[in-house]
Amino acid sequence: MKLRDLKENRVRGDRMSAFSRGVAAAWPICLGYAPIGLAFGVLAQKAGLTSLEIGLMSAIVFAGSSQFIAVSMLSGGSSMVSIVATAFVVNFRHFLMSSALAVYLKNSDRKKLTFFSYGITDESFAVNLTRFRESDWDLNSALVTNYTANITWIIATVLGGFSGQFIPAHAFGIDYALVAMFICLLVFQLRGLLYILTAVIAGVFAVILSMLIPGNSYIVIASMLAAALGVVVKKKFLN
Repeated sequence: MKLRDLKENRVRGDRMSAFSRGVAAAWPICLGYAPIGLAFGVLAQKAGLTSLEIGLMSAIVFAGSSQFIAVSMLSGGSSMVSIVATAFVVNFRHFLMSSALAVYLKNSDRKKLTFFSYGITDESFAVNLTRFRESDWDLNSALVTNYTANITWIIATVLGGFSGQFIPAHAFGIDYALVAMFICLLVFQLRGLLYILTAVIAGVFAVILSMLIPGNSYIVIASMLAAALGVVVKKKFLN
């Protein structure tokens, strides 16, 4: 009886440890999601979406950049096919992020991996990858991080949709919120000259390709080209 109690207490302690570590890792993401989610909710409300529709979109799509783009395209009268296709292309980077995280999750439970893959965003990817590299991080903690951020995002967007009726369009620099978030993410990822070089190359490619390729696919293409060149430079000159 005592042995069983000890095992149950150990399992309970492990769960609490994973929960506390996951929440601790997620709170900086939540601080960023709150204003950006509110901004998205306001913009979505201005585009004609209800709070319920905004909440469903955040729960189903859960990708800030795609949601901002979708709302912009809805406002511009784009077709649903083009909106879905654009969102798919923009979100294609999630395949790359999932591949990077898969290295640390080879023997993990497949059911948990399914739930984990849903919650991967740019921010949670950056946090989880850093933790996997630098500490004794596990899938349970990573799941808590993802879903803490997820819940925060949904609540913030719904609140933004509700309050959007009281906020004038283009007020408070709301349109710039997503751009500011990605600039912050970029700055925190610049850990050396190679990273800076890769970011500059990606920016140059994106500007050039944006003048040659219609739509938003140039973003993914530029990112993949810059990442490939970064890997080549690292292997040829830095090893």
